[in-house]
Order: sequence, then structure tokens, then C-alpha cells
Amino acid sequence: MQTDDPPGDSWTGTVIKKTTGIYTVQTDGRYQLCELSPRLRTLLAAEAGSRAHRAAAHLDPIAVGDQVRCLQSGNGNGLIVELYPRRNHFSRRSAVPMPTARPYEQVIAVNVDQVVPVFAAAEPPPKWNMLDRYLVSAEAAGLPALIIITKLDLALDNQGHLDAELAEAVAEYRRIGYPLLLVSAHTGQGLTEVLQALQGRISVLLGKSGVGKTSLLNALQPGLGLRVNAVNQVTGKGKHTTTNMEMFPLEFTAGGWIIDTPGVREFGLWLDDGIALDWCFPEMRPFLGACRFGLSCAHDQEPGCAVQAAVSAGQIHPRRWQNYLQLRSEV
Repeated sequence: MQTDDPPGDSWTGTVIKKTTGIYTVQTDGRYQLCELSPRLRTLLAAEAGSRAHRAAAHLDPIAVGDQVRCLQSGNGNGLIVELYPRRNHFSRRSAVPMPTARPYEQVIAVNVDQVVPVFAAAEPPPKWNMLDRYLVSAEAAGLPALIIITKLDLALDNQGHLDAELAEAVAEYRRIGYPLLLVSAHTGQGLTEVLQALQGRISVLLGKSGVGKTSLLNALQPGLGLRVNAVNQVTGKGKHTTTNMEMFPLEFTAGGWIIDTPGVREFGLWLDDGIALDWCFPEMRPFLGACRFGLSCAHDQEPGCAVQAAVSAGQIHPRRWQNYLQLRSEV
């Protein structure tokens, strides 16, 4: 979307950082602080307010990863006057401060290449229901997901065997089709594979505080985790609305960027209109439409449900089905 501001000495770039009302735009290797044109803000707010379930008053219309056109303003900062179409966007549902409030879509990042959930093998133990939330959100956005399990050294016995419960979960997610890397920043195991998976891509990292993201990033690129952690300390752990987000460059041969998200207590699921929750579980897709009640089946207690039959036959893991039912009660 663009305004009718005069072209002037304009330039285009990528929003790599945003704080309240101020955006850092990268173009041709330089960085420029920019503000949003009041005219463009009005247009974007009107567009957001016209869509169902959107709270325009709470919506920052610019996200990290956006491609924008800017003009040089009189105060030395740039002025964002055009927002280019996004190829994708990754979102979550906002927190609801009171029972009468309506949730809205909170865009985390746009124009990204993959979503990377990060969980610890131990200390803290992985919460698979949270991982499924991340994976469903990635499926809804049409984005590939890469699962990284850190602190591998804490989950191996004296013979180097993986904890049985963890090994079962790893095998299940790989069977579904998700790439999953087991990593130890302490021993270096798996770091080469992580480097290969991140280079040349824009990746959104997800995970609660304490899962080892800082140590992992420092092991991949010295000092990177400390820089990312400094940003997240500003946003505040456990909050649902961030005012400071940033993309960090990767100094690999093929480059790349990471966007880290603060470790929130909860991750609300947001599905755009037309996105069915059951479709966001890849292992359920072969059975959709085969139920007695067709596509209207909720896969809960209905007789003749193909999904429930697949669970009983071991083709769908019972935990994933239970997580689906939990998410269905929320959307």
C-alpha cells in the first residue's frame, strides 16, 4: 500500500528492527532510522479496521521483514511512505486482558523462509503441546518448520543412548515429515547441521526462556546470542506484546538472518479465515473428508471418524490428536 506522497529522493529497504514508532531500515548496506508517514498509517489502520477480528487501535502496521519505500525527511530520519506486498506473514493471537476483550492478530515477522522452534532436551523438559502450537502456526502461514532440540548432552546416558521418551517424540515428528536436529552447544554436536539449515535463509526462532537459544547462537556465531538476549531483555519476558523486534545478520558464507522472539508463557493460535485446523496437522490430511460426516467432522466423538480410526491404528499419535482437540477448543 502506498500514499500519494511525492516520489522525491526515495529509496527502498527492509525493516530489520522496530521499537515504538521508530523503524530501522536496511538498504545497500546502510541503516536508516525511519518513521511511518501519518498518511500511510491512516490508510493501513483503515484497512486493518475493515477486516473482521482485527483491532486496528492495537496494530503496529509495520513488521520486521517488511519491504518499504522511504523518503528523506527534514529531521534527518527517513519517512516510510509505501509498504510493499508481503509474500507471507507469521502471527500469533494476542492476549486478552479482560473477558469482554476480543483477541486480534499480532504479526511477529513477515517475508520469512522458515520457522525454527527451539526446545531443550532437558532442564526444562520439552513441552510437546507448545511445539505443536508452533508447528500449526507455521502450517497456517504456509511456512516450513525446522525443529531444534538443544542440550542434547543432558539427555544421553553413559552409553550415549537418547532418553527413551525423547527418542520416541523425535521419531514421531520425523515420521510426520518435520526435519529435527539434535544439538549440544556444549559438545558441538549438530552445530554443522544447524549452520547449513540457517544459512541463506530468514529464520524465525521460537522458544521459551531457558531452552538454550543464547548458548546455541553464541556457539554458531560468537556474541550473537548475547546481542539477541539484550533485545529480549528490553521487551520483557512473559509479555504478549513486544515493542522491540530485530533481525540479526548471520556471518556465514551464504549469509542469512534470524528473528528471535521473546520467551512468552503462552502462544495463542491465530488462523486466518479459510484455514482449517485439522489441515494444519500433516498426518491428518490423508484422512480428511473420509469421515462419515465428511469435512464437517470435528474428529472428536463422532461415529465413523477416519481420524479417530487412524489414531487407534497407530497412524496418528494419540498425543498429537489430543493436542488437536485442545487447540480446537480455543479457535
